[in-house]
Amino acid sequence: MSIRYALLGLLRDQPATGYELTQRFAQGIGRHAWSAKHSQIYPELRKLTDEGLIEVVEEGARGKRVYGVTEPGRAELREWLLRGPDEGTVRNPLLLWMFLIGGLDPDDALRALRAVEERATEMLGELTETYDFLAAEGGELPAGAYAAQFGIHTYRATREWARWAIEEQAERNRRAR
Repeated sequence: MSIRYALLGLLRDQPATGYELTQRFAQGIGRHAWSAKHSQIYPELRKLTDEGLIEVVEEGARGKRVYGVTEPGRAELREWLLRGPDEGTVRNPLLLWMFLIGGLDPDDALRALRAVEERATEMLGELTETYDFLAAEGGELPAGAYAAQFGIHTYRATREWARWAIEEQAERNRRAR
């Protein structure tokens, strides 16, 4: 996925400044799906503006610009969404961690697995609250609601995997002693 489509999607939901988009990445989408830094967002906003996919809908003091998506931008986002996400290399830190955890001694592995279960439980609660808030607005669900629900399912599965792995590791520890 490109930052291009993330920005188009965020601006489709509501116009925003580059600073506001940076904050939305840091607080929401970037925590769970796709990260982007301030230094990446502003050049992409200029590019999208040059291509006519977004426009400045408001200008304020000190060069503040509020961007909104244009009809061509909505059309490009729609086409990308209908194609589905690009297949490619998946970089999942948790999956890498799962491959490497066997290098820990058994007690450390058990402690690390418990931390994964705890974190998954915390995130499950946080995303459930987020989804409930988004769904309570009524009407059409905002895009973030689908992402929150995906996160709920993912963290629920991660928590269940961690519980299985804790039992498995605990049993291996008992047999080894």
